[in-house]
Amino acid sequence: MKKYILLFCLMAIVQLGFAGIMPSLDHSVASDSIVVEFGKSGRIVIMVESKEDFEKLKLMNINQIIRELDLEENAVTGETTIVEIKKKDGSSRQVVKVTEDGAETEVYIGNMRLLVDESGENTKVRFEPGIKRNYDPPFRTYFNFDLGINNYLEDGKFPTSDKPYAVKGWGSWNVGINWMAAQRISKGFYWDFGLGFQFYNFKFENRDYQAVRGDDSIDFIQRTDVDGFKSKIATTYLTAMTMLELDFGKMNDNGKRGVRIAAGPYAGYRLGGHSKYVYRELGGSGRQKDKEDTGLYLQNFRYGVRGELGIGRVKFFTTYDLNELFQEGKGPALNPITFGIVF
Repeated sequence: MKKYILLFCLMAIVQLGFAGIMPSLDHSVASDSIVVEFGKSGRIVIMVESKEDFEKLKLMNINQIIRELDLEENAVTGETTIVEIKKKDGSSRQVVKVTEDGAETEVYIGNMRLLVDESGENTKVRFEPGIKRNYDPPFRTYFNFDLGINNYLEDGKFPTSDKPYAVKGWGSWNVGINWMAAQRISKGFYWDFGLGFQFYNFKFENRDYQAVRGDDSIDFIQRTDVDGFKSKIATTYLTAMTMLELDFGKMNDNGKRGVRIAAGPYAGYRLGGHSKYVYRELGGSGRQKDKEDTGLYLQNFRYGVRGELGIGRVKFFTTYDLNELFQEGKGPALNPITFGIVF
């Protein structure tokens, strides 16, 4: 019964909302149309394009026509389309849509929204004109950009400053460029996957140490013969990732104003790796630079877990490699970890 009451309310709202832009109709109609009037302003216009269709129409009754309005509800979204405009190209545009969630009913009419709340003793009705409904496509692709700070864990702890490979936070950048896709599983629940390039820089806190390639491992040599300015290891990976995401804003129809969380695994293949040492000769002027290939002792594959936290329009991320940066026995046992922001 509530659906039919809402339907007549919608007819009144549509008439009030669109009366100013719709041309007035008189009682003269085309020869291939039938007009049924009821009440003071109600009117149903039936267009018939052929004699065969007219013969089929005569076999129908008004109760059957009313039953056609009782459309089935979408089992996933809880939405029922009442009015839909069919275009010549086969596409359609929904004009009136009803969503029922227990004692609450939400009705969209164009860009207007009608809310009916029957959860209390009294029924509450709220009409909100000019509401823009965000469209959430079932599948979409996009690019994003990661900017973070790198470090690594040794036996579950950050290396202390007395270690030659201890990382300096500012300057140990992680930059990622990712192509992503999102498949909607249900309202507010998504499967995200993508492919990207990650550029890692591990800038040493002690700039007097240089990472060099030894005979069977990477060595950290203290340079007392020069004045060091910068020392680091850099490496690049091609990385594939997949995550499951919960968007509480979409679940509550708040758009991007809600909290979003996502987590999942990733795997990458190393494209390159080198060490870089910038220094100046003792008593001299001008900087010099040594660059050495250290990829021989870096892991070719990396794998780990990634987590994301979105608050409003800001999204943070963290990654943790489950395997070590260097090959076993070729360097210290370090597991890279990154914290940053997604653009």
